[in-house]
Amino acid sequence: MTAVEITTEEQAELAKALLDALNPVAAAVRARATGLPEERMWHADPAEIALSVLAAWKVVDGEVKRLAAAAAATAGSYGASYEQLGAAWGITRQGARKKWPEVVSRPAARPGSLELFGGTFELAADRAADGWHWTAVGADGVSGEATAGHPTREEAAAHAGAFLAEHA
Repeated sequence: MTAVEITTEEQAELAKALLDALNPVAAAVRARATGLPEERMWHADPAEIALSVLAAWKVVDGEVKRLAAAAAATAGSYGASYEQLGAAWGITRQGARKKWPEVVSRPAARPGSLELFGGTFELAADRAADGWHWTAVGADGVSGEATAGHPTREEAAAHAGAFLAEHA
């Protein structure tokens, strides 16, 4: 995989979307920091306001790191190597292993079982429905299972992964 590049227009759209997402976070951070009502919270020393915005970007940065780690774990669960993860992130294989330790799947103890988002799921061929079925226990202890068979193992895994993400 080669380095991802975006056009100037895509970069402008991304910046706008990020700023639109940041505004409510920055307003909440600023309101908590000042205790001022929303209509007055931006009336302050410009350095204090800029620091509030910086603090909001730190929150966004943490969320991006969490989402990137989840994407790396998902890719690893589907067989991606540390070399592939590193290439996607623009770092070495060793850098990827250090950044996301243990996201590359080792052979599972039981065929079809996987840990993801702090929970586990198991896949099984559903012979009656001629498809695949999943059962899962999320990190929060909530159990779930497929309500219908899925035509492919990958689709069943994707649904189980979505369940575990909701119950991380």
